[in-house]
Amino acid sequence: MLNPVDHSPASRRDQFKAAVGNVAGERRRKQAIIIGKERRDAVVRAKRMRRADDNDEGMMYDEPFSDKIINEETVRAVQELKFLFSSSSKDSSQKKIEALRKLRRLLSCSSNPPVASAVEAGVVPILVKCLEFGSSDEQLVEAAWSLTNIASGDSELTLAILPALPLLIAHLGERSAAPVAEQCAWAVGNVAGEGEQARDLLSSQGALLPLAKLLLLNKPMLVKTAAWALSNIIKGPSSKAAVELFKVDGLSEAIIRHLTKGDEELVVEIAWVVVYITSLAESQTKLLIKSGLLPPLVAWLSSSESLSLLTPVLRSVGNLVAGDNSNTDALLDAAKDLPGGLFGCLVRCLGSEHRTLQKEAAWTVSNIVAGSLQHKQLVFGSRVVPTLLHLLATSTFDVRKEAAFALGNLSVMPAGESQLPQPIMEHLSMLVERGCLPGFINLVKSPDLEASRLGLQFLELVLRGLPNGQGSKLVEKEEGLAALEVLEYHDNDDLRSMANELIDKYYGEDYGLEEEYGPGIAEVVRGGEEYPSWRKGWVVNS
Repeated sequence: MLNPVDHSPASRRDQFKAAVGNVAGERRRKQAIIIGKERRDAVVRAKRMRRADDNDEGMMYDEPFSDKIINEETVRAVQELKFLFSSSSKDSSQKKIEALRKLRRLLSCSSNPPVASAVEAGVVPILVKCLEFGSSDEQLVEAAWSLTNIASGDSELTLAILPALPLLIAHLGERSAAPVAEQCAWAVGNVAGEGEQARDLLSSQGALLPLAKLLLLNKPMLVKTAAWALSNIIKGPSSKAAVELFKVDGLSEAIIRHLTKGDEELVVEIAWVVVYITSLAESQTKLLIKSGLLPPLVAWLSSSESLSLLTPVLRSVGNLVAGDNSNTDALLDAAKDLPGGLFGCLVRCLGSEHRTLQKEAAWTVSNIVAGSLQHKQLVFGSRVVPTLLHLLATSTFDVRKEAAFALGNLSVMPAGESQLPQPIMEHLSMLVERGCLPGFINLVKSPDLEASRLGLQFLELVLRGLPNGQGSKLVEKEEGLAALEVLEYHDNDDLRSMANELIDKYYGEDYGLEEEYGPGIAEVVRGGEEYPSWRKGWVVNS
């Protein structure tokens, strides 16, 4: 009995890799999630310390002071705060703020701030007390600022401020002054940057919706910080937080408004929110598209020169085309009036000097050409293909690997009932003619198992797909046979099995005999042809 055919978006992305059972959709989803640990760290830290403002007068502590002196001053500042909060003096309010400001400056002033010394001296309970309702806005900002910088440290320091979370979250509310809400959002964002457990804790304590409501405002600095904190909370792997965001009425429209009208820094943070929504929440992604997500995305993709902006925008586009084919159609339509359309935008990124953009763009193309036959043909006729071939031959390993996925998906028919991907002969022949084989053979030789498997799959496609045994000769000419022979004794069962099967099937004992001795020699060697009786009696004695 045949297994039912899987027509899900994930299965459509699995065409080229079907032979080894990898799930391309899962791979794409994981890539979107791990960006919080990988690419995002290259662009902007998951945690952020807030340094002293340029106009912050009275700054006394900076790099010339030794760590020892600053640590000692910090301990004294904490002790002073403790004394003031234990005092019932009527004129202590201003002194408390001055002491808080002094502590905050100490925690903001050097490349190695003394946050550990402050925590060890018992500062967190005092700062929590400073956040109590009825405190002045100035006191709230100073206390939240110190907590923000403590939370920007290592895990132990971040966890130390957990007792402050209920009040930090409470001050995110609409009744709080913008500077207070912004600083509390910053502290919450740093806690979220600690990892999945911290994100779950923040969600359970109700941080998500107040942060989302801040996005509705027309206060760029506050919205920017709130969006950054939100992106840290919703980055997965669970989709629950990304879905829950949309309980806030008007959120979709607010996101589109900021993408369209915001300055570059604000757009960067909003775009990261879009990255995680489009990677984790399909229904919510549809709502964003309906609200007008695509025009500003492709506009920034076409015009921006900023790596920090193009990275999340391109990642969002890649997530979209990893879904339904209708998303790709909608993106093509949204970009139709731009120079070169959507493919022109992608070629611009593929040709960037930034490796991150090259890789993201190749990943996006691989998702497009894993879609319908029409999408494959559109890409085949564009400037994307020669750019990918150039990257496959010349770029860094990770970019070459993504380019290979794109070219591999371009070479096969959309997924069907067949277990093996069926070649699109026009595409496959052209790619081979333009010299892609050495790039794939280099991947076969790679110590990276996924890349080696990818290279083997393309060689199998060439060996099986090109007529009249051309594939075997071309692969051998480019030293592909030697690469296969190296894998005959590989430790990995999949690679070893794949290499041996290809060698046995396409380079067996009779390989090359007809070329040397003429047609029919293979049958003779195998004893597969019947001869007349008079020939059977003609034996040469040795």
